[in-house]
Amino acid sequence: MKVSIITATYNSADSITTSLDSVFFQDYKDIECIIIDGGSKDDTLSIIDIFQKKHTNITVISEADQGIYDALNKGVKIATGDLIGFVHSDDMLASPYIISELVMVLKKNQASGIYGDLQYVSKLDTSKVIRYWKSGIFSKSLLKKGWMPPHPALFLKKEVYQKYGNFNLNYKIAADYDFMLRVLKDIDFTISYFPKVIVKMRIGGASNKSLKNIIQKTKEDYRAITSNKIGNWRTLILKNSSKIKQFFQTS
Repeated sequence: MKVSIITATYNSADSITTSLDSVFFQDYKDIECIIIDGGSKDDTLSIIDIFQKKHTNITVISEADQGIYDALNKGVKIATGDLIGFVHSDDMLASPYIISELVMVLKKNQASGIYGDLQYVSKLDTSKVIRYWKSGIFSKSLLKKGWMPPHPALFLKKEVYQKYGNFNLNYKIAADYDFMLRVLKDIDFTISYFPKVIVKMRIGGASNKSLKNIIQKTKEDYRAITSNKIGNWRTLILKNSSKIKQFFQTS
């Protein structure tokens, strides 16, 4: 099973090395690395060029885009792997064996996707865990309670994107939530839970970096909930309140 790892970058010189190292240190060898850069002005592309000289399985597109979801759509479109995952420039795969383990479980369970847990870590010290997002076993009834898997810890077969479509660019912050609801609500979709940390994410993402973004994300989450006919304001409240325990979760 070929795995496509898509990385969206923009002025990511401070973190892109760690992110790409986590991909190329994997013991699973059938991986293609797709980097979609938004036209970085710093040293991001120079760093990527160093990786390109060492590895042949890298595809790079650098051009202006309409934001991260546009970049992800571009990556999915050109991906040739059977399984697609995202490792953004501020993220890193949690261990060198994680892709091998995911593929093994996915094949065993014959599911269309697999997800796991995520740790938010300090921007300066990635060994320091700030939040632990323990996903738990999925059931469709949980969607009305605001449940969702952490998007960076979600790997889906390419056929899923071919069936359900792209990220909706009308969402600036919550297109991943809208996409996951679109997929997970389908009674024919099958997914497996892998109870391990798949990705470590540096804190400081777009959705929480300002009050304006938090308000926009709340509005977009509600729109995703109602447009997908999942629930109402109660669903939104439960979704947000469920994050509180992540600050106290240790394993």
